[in-house]
This record gives sequence, structure tokens and C-alpha cells, in this order.
Amino acid sequence: MQQPRALFLVLDMQNDLVHADGPNGKSPLGEQVRERQLIAKTASAIARARAAGIAVGFVRVGFSEGYPECPQGSQVFSAAPQHGLFKLGAWGTEIHPELEQKVGDIQVVKHRVSPFYSTTLEAQLRAQNIQRIYFSGVSTQAVVQATARDGHDRDYEMILLEDLCAAHSAQEHANSVGSIGRFCKTESSETVVFAHP
Repeated sequence: MQQPRALFLVLDMQNDLVHADGPNGKSPLGEQVRERQLIAKTASAIARARAAGIAVGFVRVGFSEGYPECPQGSQVFSAAPQHGLFKLGAWGTEIHPELEQKVGDIQVVKHRVSPFYSTTLEAQLRAQNIQRIYFSGVSTQAVVQATARDGHDRDYEMILLEDLCAAHSAQEHANSVGSIGRFCKTESSETVVFAHP
């Protein structure tokens, strides 16, 4: 019987959203990413998780050429085709270069807000007997909230690394963290002890 394991899941930390030279670089979200030092602190947390023997995974939003998976009526994604955002195979959907990826990391491409919806995430979690998920990323009010709720409802132990998340304002981030407090434990990357269940 496989021992239960833990995963650090890094959410949507892709160039289109968090790189200073990307389309969101000068946006309120980009300002929060810089102000909260998300890139450097996430890179450090990834290294610490790996050192503790914790699996690491990366989620990105991306659409195939022609955007066949993109929902036309979505307030979140419908403008992506006209702005050329989230194109798979392009620089924008690559994980930020300062966040180290390794062969064997869980990799998930999603077409909606939640990383669980119509993706291979759950199959990969079950294959590796993951039962505890540490998670963080952007934005707090979208993928982070969805991950907390959907992971909780699938019976995973969810641990939010709050200082590694950002929204379009500090207030929106705080509101989002408050609203998911019942679905996950909230920790800081500075003090969390990465461990298997």
C-alpha cells in the first residue's frame, strides 16, 4: 500500500499573468505580485518543498490554436482570443522562468478557473496517492478560491500558503482569503513545515 503523500501546487504563475514583461506586468495584479514578492518567495517555497520530499505541481491556463476550448460568454476568458492571451505553446503560457520545474512534476493545463475541471489533475493526484495539497498562486479570488473549494469537496487536506497569493488589490486578496477559511488551513510560507500526511 502506497503511503499518503503531499503536493505543493503552484497555480497560474505563468508569464501572461505574473511576468513583469507580460500583459499584466503593469496592471494592478502585476503591482501586487511585485509588492508581495511572489516570484522570489514562491521559488524559495518550491525549493523547500522539494528538500522535504514533497511533490511539486504546476497549473496553467491555456487554449489551443484557434481557442476551441475558450468559453465565449465567460467574463473571465472571453477576451483572451482578441488579446492573444493564454495561447498554448507561446511564451505567455510558460511558467515564470524563475520557478524551477523538473521532470516528474505534476503538470496541468486548464481551460476554466478551477484546476480540477476537465483536467488530468485528479488522475495524477490519485496515481501518486496525494492526500495533502499545499497551494498558492494568482489570483486569490479566482483559481486559489476554486482550488480550495474543489479540493475540499474531493476530500483532500488543503493548506493555503497565503503570502504566496495575490489578487488585483490587497483588499480583494484579504476578502478572498477570508471567504475560503472554512475550506482550508491557512499558513505562511515563512513558517509552514512541508510534510507528508
